[in-house]
Order: sequence, then structure tokens, then C-alpha cells
Amino acid sequence: MSAALAPAAPAASPVAAGRRRRARRRRLVVTGLVMTVLALVVVGLCVGERLYSPVDAVRVLLLGEQVPGASFTIGTLRGPRVLTGLLAGVAFGMGGAVFQTMLRNPLASPDIIGVSAGASAAAVVAITLLGASGSGVSVVAVVSGLLVAGLIYALSWRRGVQGARLVLIGIAVGAMLESVISYAMTRAGIYDANEALRWLTGSLNSAFWADLGPLAAAMAVLVPLLLVVARRLPVLQLGDEAAAGLGVRPDRARLALLLVAVALVSVGTATTGPIAFVAFLSGPIAHRLLRGAGGLLVPAGLVGAVLVLAGDLVGQHLLVARFPVGVVTGVLGAPYLLWLLARTNRSGGRL
Repeated sequence: MSAALAPAAPAASPVAAGRRRRARRRRLVVTGLVMTVLALVVVGLCVGERLYSPVDAVRVLLLGEQVPGASFTIGTLRGPRVLTGLLAGVAFGMGGAVFQTMLRNPLASPDIIGVSAGASAAAVVAITLLGASGSGVSVVAVVSGLLVAGLIYALSWRRGVQGARLVLIGIAVGAMLESVISYAMTRAGIYDANEALRWLTGSLNSAFWADLGPLAAAMAVLVPLLLVVARRLPVLQLGDEAAAGLGVRPDRARLALLLVAVALVSVGTATTGPIAFVAFLSGPIAHRLLRGAGGLLVPAGLVGAVLVLAGDLVGQHLLVARFPVGVVTGVLGAPYLLWLLARTNRSGGRL
């Protein structure tokens, strides 16, 4: 009788239930992406003209053992190639997601608004007209990417920065820089033109341990820094007035985010060349996987790694001829860009 009169336990709050559901979905998505990246890394190390077991890859890369055949193939060729693709994909994915989320425009990707074109134009000029190579090209690409991003930001400033204005100015600056690339290519010798064209295509064919070290060091600094400055990203999405009302200085926070994101994209571009559409695709794909379940940066970085690693595997092993990864991602990204333009024109859709 007393049990029948006892008050019923309070029902779970719909808000708390929704929060738990979103957290569970985020864990599932991030875990699934991490497992996919690991699977692609294993396949990239073990599959090629000659197959090796994952045990051989572990013995060569982690234990430093000498395994006949595998030590050269995995330790010298496939290892740096896969790791470079992984890190570059994370850099492109996270950098692109910052631009798109902060400016609230899916077209505001570094490879659409001219940041990647700035790094590419300077690199091509350095290769074809100045005879630069190796780390010299990387330094030029990083510095020029930062300068071009600063120029676009300054030109789009008018009592604040609006996403649509920055996108249009970035597209115009990018078109101008493409003409610089074309001019430099017409003035180059055959060897330099081939080298510049290979770099512009976006490829992992020149990925070796010497280039991986600087990329990994830069990523070790820039990724944690981006995660710290991105804490104010959700507030910036509310608009400048709301952000200021919440105690955030929007211009300063936005500039810090742009600097770190541009540095991240420029470092990736300097190592592999501008791999087409990875920065553009990663954020929207991660957004649709998460469906609003938490921050976008880490999932976007993982999606970027998946796109680069999978694109390289497809370009190397699944087509009639071998293609650089930038060709494969370009084929995937161009139709999505056309669809996005049509959808945005109809509905003003946001990321």
C-alpha cells in the first residue's frame, strides 16, 4: 500500500536526454572516423605492387626492425606518404571548417576564396623564376598564404567582416593570383614547369621523411592552438553584436582564428601542394555526420584525413592509370560545389 502511494520518480528532462543523445552521437561519429582513418593508414602501408602484412608494418615503423623488402617499401616510400597524407588532410579539414563556420558560409573555404591560390602562386613563382626547391618553396608558400589572407581580410573590412563580402573579394583575389600562376608557367623552362605543375596538382608522390618532420612539428603547435582559440567560435556564430554582448571582442577573436587556420592550411599546402576541395568538403561532411552534435573541428580534421588517404589509394591503385590525389579529390569536389551553389541560391543554406 505504501509502495502504491510513493511518488513516481521524476521523468528525465527532455533537455538532458537530448544532450545525452547528442553526446552519444558525437562519440559514435568520432570513433567511426578514427577507425576509418586507422584502416586507411593500414591499407596504405600494406597494399601496393607488393603486399605486406600489418605485422611487417609494425616491425618496420614502430620496432625499427629490418624486414627484407618491407624496410624500403614501407619504411622509405609508403610510411612518409601515408603520414604526410594524414597530417595534410587534418590541416585542410580543420582549417576549412574554421573559415566556413566562423563566416557562416560553406563557400568560405581557403581553396575557394584565394588563400590556397596565394600560397600556390608564390610557390610557382619561386620554383619557375627563382629556382627554389624543397624547404624554400614551403617557407615561401606559408608566408604568402598568410599575407594573402591578411590582404583579403583587410579588403573585406568595412565596420566588421561579413562572410559574403569576404567570399566575393577572396574569389576575385584568387582569380588574379591564378593569372600570376599562368604567367609564371609561360615563362618557365620545361623542367621547372613540370615541377610546378606537379606541385600545383596536389600530390603525395614527393612525400619523404625530410618533409614530414617540419609538417609534424608545425601541426603539433598549430592544432592545439586552434582548439584553444576556437572556444569562442560558437559565440562568433551568434553575430558580432551578440558576441560583444557576451564579453567577446569579435574582431580580435576572428583575427586570431583566421591567422591560425591560414597557417594550418598554408603548412599543408606547402608540403603537398593544394589538394583540391579537401578543405571545402570536410566541414560540410562532418556537419552532416554530426547533425549538430558538438564542435566541428576535430571531426572535420578526421574527414579531411579520410578524403586525402582514400583519394590517394583510389588514384594509385583503383584506376586505369595512376593519378595524384588532387585529381581524385577534384573530381569529387567539383560536382558538390555546383550542387552547393544551386542549393544556396535557392534557400540561402548555411553550413
